[in-house]
Amino acid sequence: MRLPLHTRMLVGGGIGILAGVLAHRFLDGSPQLDWFIRNVTQTIGQIFMRSLLMLVVPLIFSALSLGIVGMGEMRSLGRIGLKTLAYTLVASSVAVLLGLVLVNTLRPGDGISPEMRARLGSGAAERAATVQAAPAAKSGMQLLVQIVPDNPVKAAANGDMLGLMFFSLLFGIGLALTRTAATQRLQEMLEGLYDVTMRLIGIVISCAPYGVAALLFSVTAQLGVEFLVQLARYVFVVVLALLLHQFVFYSLAVRFLGGMSPWQFFRGVQAAMVTAFSTASSNATLPTALQVADEKLHLPRHVSRFVLTVGATANQNGTALFEGVTVLFLAQFYGVPLDLGQQVLVLCICILGGIGTAGVPAGSIPVVAMILGMVHVPAEGIGLILGVDRFLDMCRTTLNVTGDLAAAVVVSRGEAERDAPP
Repeated sequence: MRLPLHTRMLVGGGIGILAGVLAHRFLDGSPQLDWFIRNVTQTIGQIFMRSLLMLVVPLIFSALSLGIVGMGEMRSLGRIGLKTLAYTLVASSVAVLLGLVLVNTLRPGDGISPEMRARLGSGAAERAATVQAAPAAKSGMQLLVQIVPDNPVKAAANGDMLGLMFFSLLFGIGLALTRTAATQRLQEMLEGLYDVTMRLIGIVISCAPYGVAALLFSVTAQLGVEFLVQLARYVFVVVLALLLHQFVFYSLAVRFLGGMSPWQFFRGVQAAMVTAFSTASSNATLPTALQVADEKLHLPRHVSRFVLTVGATANQNGTALFEGVTVLFLAQFYGVPLDLGQQVLVLCICILGGIGTAGVPAGSIPVVAMILGMVHVPAEGIGLILGVDRFLDMCRTTLNVTGDLAAAVVVSRGEAERDAPP
């Protein structure tokens, strides 16, 4: 029987870690090991990461534009649409801010000696030079001007993802406002681009067991078990942030904004939470979430159907939180300092990433890789956490689906039931 992808990724990560620990124990400092890491495992890992980064531009453009088009239908729903949009922005902002606070407080990426950090690959010196040569972060009106690209194609080619995301948002707004036969065909073209990009990402991710094994071998062969301690601290911080947002923020939201008992809410959404944890896909959990909203929470159908359908792609609090924590952890791990302005930039991009992230397993990985490149953190660092990403994906998807249902409760308050259109 062919093993599931997440199982093969776990096996590949385990093999890479075990082989790396043994190599560190018996061959540390040998020229042969350095040659093998530099010419074999790092090469495989870099090819894997470059293949993933190659698809970021079409994914961001198509997913973000289509996400805005979908939210553009809120105009016909008036008050319900505005309430959904306001809650989505607030919940995503709180999620990312919570993650950033925990990472800055607990510092899971710290603890590696300067000597060990300097050995994280033969390209460490080049990466340090890139970081030092990078332009200083702009602030205030300069940053506002920088967000608007004078040439979106040039912005995409130069890695100015903030400019590309702004153009994608603007393009989506224009597409939502211009409803003609031609724009309908253009939207279908974007949907085709999105489908093709996701298919290619699936092909690249199918090679992840080999990329993960190579990347983890490179790190553990240089750091030994020290890396495993850092990885365990990272998982702890992510899970802690998810739990706090799940049981503290959502409890307060449904109690004070939705007028529902948190106990009643969590008891009612158990089936959706279990389905989300099992499938690690917001889209796959949507039918169960709709059933829970109707039969357990007794929400107005026209509200729950709209909020849950939009939320499956646009209200991914867990994904936004995960992206922020991962970027800051890897920045700490590689010793790349991020000032307050850069962390605020990460926060804003993660909120937008919650809209432009596919509601499928591992859908947030390309977005994380894109953010790493923007703040000059080595993009191959994403391979270090892929070995534990399946478990974290299951956890953050549970938070995403719970957040959609909490949003439905909040938006439903004060809305009367009415017959839903066929």
